[in-house]
Amino acid sequence: MEIGVIGAGYVGLTTAACLAETGHNVFCADNNAEKLRALQAGQMPLFEPYLEDLARKNRDARRLRFGSTEEAVSACDTLFICVGTPLGEDGEVDVSAIEQVAQTISQTAHGYRLVIQKSTVPVGSCRPLHELLGKNRPAKNGHSALRWDIVANPEFLREGSAVQDFLHPDRIVVGAENPEAVESLKAIYRPIVQRDFVCPIHGARHEGEKPVPVVVADTQSAELIKHTANSFLAMKVSFINMVADLCEAVGGDIEKVVEGIGLDHRIGPSFLRPGIGFGGSCFPKDVQGFINVAEKFGCDFSLLKEVEKINTQRVGRFVAKVKEALGDLKEKKIGVWGLAFKPNTDDIRNSPAIAIVRRLLAEGAVVQAYDPQAMSKSRSDLPEVRYCRDAYEAATAAEALLVLTEWAEFRSADWDRLRGLMIQPLIIDGRNMCSTSEMASHGLNYIRPGKKPLIPREPVKI
Repeated sequence: MEIGVIGAGYVGLTTAACLAETGHNVFCADNNAEKLRALQAGQMPLFEPYLEDLARKNRDARRLRFGSTEEAVSACDTLFICVGTPLGEDGEVDVSAIEQVAQTISQTAHGYRLVIQKSTVPVGSCRPLHELLGKNRPAKNGHSALRWDIVANPEFLREGSAVQDFLHPDRIVVGAENPEAVESLKAIYRPIVQRDFVCPIHGARHEGEKPVPVVVADTQSAELIKHTANSFLAMKVSFINMVADLCEAVGGDIEKVVEGIGLDHRIGPSFLRPGIGFGGSCFPKDVQGFINVAEKFGCDFSLLKEVEKINTQRVGRFVAKVKEALGDLKEKKIGVWGLAFKPNTDDIRNSPAIAIVRRLLAEGAVVQAYDPQAMSKSRSDLPEVRYCRDAYEAATAAEALLVLTEWAEFRSADWDRLRGLMIQPLIIDGRNMCSTSEMASHGLNYIRPGKKPLIPREPVKI
């Protein structure tokens, strides 16, 4: 199929590259001229595992090309909308980018268009999109008037594993009123649903596996599925963080609590790792957006308000742990591992790590940091930080080392070497990345959420 993907961010680029990989001809569009020039030259504006190679491969095979939104709308009968929908200053989801796309379709397209809404939007957003598309030019100059169907097709891509999630999803959600539009979208996803393609990650077909479930719903329900999923996962994160606080208060062990409840098949072990809270472009926005939508329709979603409140408190609670261990932070040299909001991405939007570093700087600390991918994006936000070449340089002469993003390379660190580089061997782990027994075996003092600290009782005097 000839498919247009409008928006060249995380979702748009992943959608475009993966659809091209499964055999479609894809036109990925963006109105940012600088970004388009970079993409046409084979450069990625973001880091996502496998994505750059996948985009280059399909661009070279001429299954993937890049251009403007107007070009995509004119060339393609099927259009995925993958533009950003950030929170506005009023706390509501800003859908102005979608409105601009709808205006372009209305003013540019003739004949039929299948418009697939993949951006995360509040429930009920397909109706105003339908109205905007209705403001099209009448038939003239031999062209037919615009006809369209709208499909809600929310994405469930995790930054850091977006290609894997797109090609091997847990489910595909299709929300539409026209059965023919549903069948059209099923046809687009057929290679993925039937696992009928060679996976670029694993280098093989996943033959013999069950087809991917396709959930067909009305547009409102499809939109609700996205917000409900992310809000529920955010709730699990905040819940286990509160349990970790309780473990610290009563002398419990959060590892054993998580093991005990995670073995219950009704609960499962995922999203039960306590730490400095969730961040990124999805969870904070989707929780707030869900609260606002609920209130508009007279539903008091106070449960999610508490989830949001708990998450906001994690940064301050973590900094308090650092101050309890070190005392006054003024002129204390502190090493930081990780700036991205999660591993395998360079995204620092709503990153708890960035918020913590800001607090440390405000307390007068001297921060030296390392992140495998996010330092270039952090420099403009945090110019006071000293950015290091590797994890060991960030720990050199530090009075404490903070683990704020759980990159795989940090897990395999040479802890004995690290201990020799630091002024004092103190690790404060905001991501529960390591075990207390492992740190003790290397002679390291260790603080982590929900566990008894392995640290002297009194603040260390330097």
